[in-house]
Amino acid sequence: MSVVSNGVMVTYVEHLKNILNHILDSYQILNEIEDKPGDLSKIEKEMLKINGFIRVVSNKIDVDKIPTSDFETLKIKFSRYLENYSFEKEIKTMASLYSNDMSRVKNMRLKILEALKNKHMMDDVKELLDNL
Repeated sequence: MSVVSNGVMVTYVEHLKNILNHILDSYQILNEIEDKPGDLSKIEKEMLKINGFIRVVSNKIDVDKIPTSDFETLKIKFSRYLENYSFEKEIKTMASLYSNDMSRVKNMRLKILEALKNKHMMDDVKELLDNL
């Protein structure tokens, strides 16, 4: 089974690997942000990317087309993450009131990272990527 990604035909597994790599890249960027003025917009950008990619996996990638049982577990974790965590409103509020309060910006970033690590979700992303 193939899908079109960036105008190129790729296999379903390659497509999933590409998305998982994007999630890990944004997660790594969130980990490395140093909590300086202006970083709230970077945090928001990476969080929105991660959420978008998680939505794509949750809504568009068919469990039956990925030949590993780990994928179904990860897809369930992604769905739970999307149901239970939403930082968009908090970031919008912070942007207007506290964008230069570095301790608040750091706390927001750490809350997002904690949510992504919940139930070892990011470890599962890495493991699935290694197994694909």
